[in-house]
Amino acid sequence: MRNPTVLTIEDDPALLRLVEYTLSDRGMDVTTASNGREGLRQFYAVQPQLVVLDVMMPEMDGWETCRRIREMADVPILMLTARSQDEDVVRGLNIGADDYLVKPFSPEVLAARAQALLRRSSMSRVQKKPAAAYRDNRLLIDLVERRVLVDGVAVRLTATEFKLLAFLVENAGLVMTFRQTLENVWGWEYQDDTHQARLYIWRLRQKIEKDPKYPTYILTEYGVGYRFQKQGFDC
Repeated sequence: MRNPTVLTIEDDPALLRLVEYTLSDRGMDVTTASNGREGLRQFYAVQPQLVVLDVMMPEMDGWETCRRIREMADVPILMLTARSQDEDVVRGLNIGADDYLVKPFSPEVLAARAQALLRRSSMSRVQKKPAAAYRDNRLLIDLVERRVLVDGVAVRLTATEFKLLAFLVENAGLVMTFRQTLENVWGWEYQDDTHQARLYIWRLRQKIEKDPKYPTYILTEYGVGYRFQKQGFDC
């Protein structure tokens, strides 16, 4: 089986070598670029299965690079940031990143996150089990066609956002614990990362709830997890 191709875009030569060595040592074919513009050229050329992308870079920063990649493809994007503030993380997720790592990070964590993103992406491509749909007079979620409509308007979700929503809808009415959610959506490496789950739940609520502050679809069972609540008519 062909090794997965990873594009790493990072302007720090030492960190670029570390990422390249770490992922190559785990059986990935790594292509590198030192800035966003070069990264986009490499993206066109190699069509990677994963992008590891630094935020602060010359010529074109990681935000803009991420936005342009997301316009072209649904490839998983792991962003590297020197700041752990929620606003930076949320900004990255809002423009299409699938995960983030705060510098400095260990090679083992980087490898685990990269492998988890590749595994989730591969599973979503080959998964063939029948999927249900949910519909009421405001929200349509089609798990077969991977469509979400709110008041008839298409809502754009990242691959991870859609997988999280699908997991909750498939288990509608049941409380999914933080651990169940993290293991099923992100992988076992994330089973204790409740902050990750909270960020993505917040993002989904911004996109599908009428009032995200007072959600009616994605409910929090405090200290336990989340539950998707059907509203009225459902098919």
